[in-house]
Amino acid sequence: MPTYRPLCGIDSPLGSYALARGLGSGATNVDSESDSNNTDEPLSPYSKSPWSAHMVTSTNNDDGSNGATGSYNRLMGSLVREEGHIYSLAASGDLLYTGSDSKNIRVWKNQREFSGFKSNSGLVKSIVIAGENIFTGHQDGKIRVWKISLKNPTVHKRVGTLPTFKACIKSSIKPSNYVDVGRHRNVLWIKHFDAISSLSLSEDHNYLYSASWDKTVKVWRTSNFKCLESISAHDDAVNAVVAGFHGLVFTGSADGTVKVWRREVQGKGTKHFFSQSLLKQECAVTALAVDPAATMVYCGSSDGQVNFWGKEEFATPGGSLQGHKLAVLCLATAGSLVFSGSADMNICVWKRISDHRSKMDGRDHICLSVLTGHNGPVKCLAVVEGAWDNTTSCSDGAKWILYSGSLDKSVKIWRICEQAPPEGNLPPNVSEHRRSPTNTRL
Repeated sequence: MPTYRPLCGIDSPLGSYALARGLGSGATNVDSESDSNNTDEPLSPYSKSPWSAHMVTSTNNDDGSNGATGSYNRLMGSLVREEGHIYSLAASGDLLYTGSDSKNIRVWKNQREFSGFKSNSGLVKSIVIAGENIFTGHQDGKIRVWKISLKNPTVHKRVGTLPTFKACIKSSIKPSNYVDVGRHRNVLWIKHFDAISSLSLSEDHNYLYSASWDKTVKVWRTSNFKCLESISAHDDAVNAVVAGFHGLVFTGSADGTVKVWRREVQGKGTKHFFSQSLLKQECAVTALAVDPAATMVYCGSSDGQVNFWGKEEFATPGGSLQGHKLAVLCLATAGSLVFSGSADMNICVWKRISDHRSKMDGRDHICLSVLTGHNGPVKCLAVVEGAWDNTTSCSDGAKWILYSGSLDKSVKIWRICEQAPPEGNLPPNVSEHRRSPTNTRL
């Protein structure tokens, strides 16, 4: 089994080892589960649920800020579990999918429980949505595919598991399809043999990328669920993968590196070529996000920093956003905003600002808010366009709904105004640091 680098600058109640592995327990054997389709049945939205919803009612000041907190960006409500942690979120329109350490994946609509479905494996590590298909990555190293019923939108039917049973049987015939994973054990190259940590879709949704603690990233075609390629990406657990712009894919690992890969289509398959490393450090890389419109890449680390690069800056050092005392566990982007969730239980809302007089136009950031309210590490984020009363001063700017999932058993719902002014009571440790080329060039 691989060794995992301890995190630096972390004093988590779960321990640095658990944080480096993505705040999860050990992965189960992928061969130990009988994964029959007829065992995954839709969960009735009317069945007894361990969740409860708590919405916040408050009045706004004349300037549009919240009267209780003095902030434009405020808490709207919470979805709370009786037990268990929240590990993954995905939002599409007015639907929110929540994954936890139970077998149930809950679906919410307008902050009300709408539906749900269950899997054979608990601990849903990642969720991505591609049209009518929902892909879920699990602790057992498998990806499950779900489709929304056209007749009844509350029903989700499992339509596949990656790798497919047929693909495993076909591949198992040839000895060359097995790879040595240590301890006198061989597995098919199309299989992850450790937990899946992250999923990401290409811009055109034709390809799905899965990152795993087995140090690999696998590439899947979404139309037929075929595994096209397995990339030996890092020397330690791969904690994050994100498909970016112009055919680029970014991976971050517990080995402290962020790597860039270039996708090329070759016949009926793909081939990914290593392009360059953006970062090499002692602390683990724990989260990645891209802003396709601005061609920006963001990287969260276990030391609490968020590093960033612009595409034209890949060959030179970027900068860092310093707003957390513990590991950054998740990142999300929307419009000109960047959100970072941390083991310190806070969420920083950063805004990319423009200065047309500067060569770094659009590459500087300010912190608008620090969102507090969680009582445990913030493990996942999802953001969608929002809508609310236009009487607030945010009527002239973009509005967003931010969902944050935490190990405190809750999902919190935040109203975010892109044109909000920075709060006046930000902690003194919150800042942006522009790096000098002399101390960070690889």
